[in-house]
Amino acid sequence: MINESTSSGALGGTRIFRGAMLAPGTIVTLALVLFALFLVLFLSIRINDGSLLGAGASLQNFIAILTDPLYGLVVLRSLTIAGLVTLATVVTAYPVAYYLAFHAGRRRSLILFLVTLPFWTSYLLRVFAWKIVLAYNGVLNSALMLSGLTSEPSTLFLNTPSAVVLTLAHAYAPFAILPIFVALDTIPKSLMEAAADLGARPFTTFRRVILPNSMPGVLSAAIVVFVPTVGDYVTPALVGGPASTMIGSLVQAQFGKANDWPFGAALAVVVMLVILAVVLIVRQADRMFGSRT
Repeated sequence: MINESTSSGALGGTRIFRGAMLAPGTIVTLALVLFALFLVLFLSIRINDGSLLGAGASLQNFIAILTDPLYGLVVLRSLTIAGLVTLATVVTAYPVAYYLAFHAGRRRSLILFLVTLPFWTSYLLRVFAWKIVLAYNGVLNSALMLSGLTSEPSTLFLNTPSAVVLTLAHAYAPFAILPIFVALDTIPKSLMEAAADLGARPFTTFRRVILPNSMPGVLSAAIVVFVPTVGDYVTPALVGGPASTMIGSLVQAQFGKANDWPFGAALAVVVMLVILAVVLIVRQADRMFGSRT
């Protein structure tokens, strides 16, 4: 009886401790994340009458978004730019992560430090740095003129979709390197040794063993990069120009200058649904090409 009561008491204490540890995160999630999401959904079906929460309920905001080709064009442009950023980031991050996992040796800590070093600076500062590099009288044009490759500054670098892709790919590179590195570093070395013992060449080992088992990290990196870049509005505004307007810029404009919070909320809901569709596609890809260990 003593042992049973002691055991049940210890179990009850463990449950109380777990509940106490989970309570702060649960409260923050309910108060901030879910409440904010509910507020956006609520605003999206309101009619703008100049008040904060609008008047009446209607689907006119969503009808306007779906029937106006402008918003479809902007959404398509946002997906294209975010897709190019994701592709460029993952393709350039994979070799760095591969080197970190298998060849860095004692230099691993130093390289990881250098990879995370951009987190120490402001995101806006990095965007402005690229603006200085790509500007009409910036570093790149000055270097090209000094080398004799061009006779005058070019306007093809700044205020273009390419500038947005380049800037975002640089800004989110660490977010892609780290998940891929973790996935590569957790691959059992015995798998590669077994492949070598069976006569597999290094490229065959990479194609048949390393790449398939690192796909969960690649897909995680793709999601981590794609989701924030779809809704980014700071970078297109600073280095992209009018031709690079993305859906995040329209959302920001509705909540700002236009003062049409219901329509801005509806645009935000559309963005969330598009991102959800992409995440579901990536999840299905993860099931098909996930770890084979």
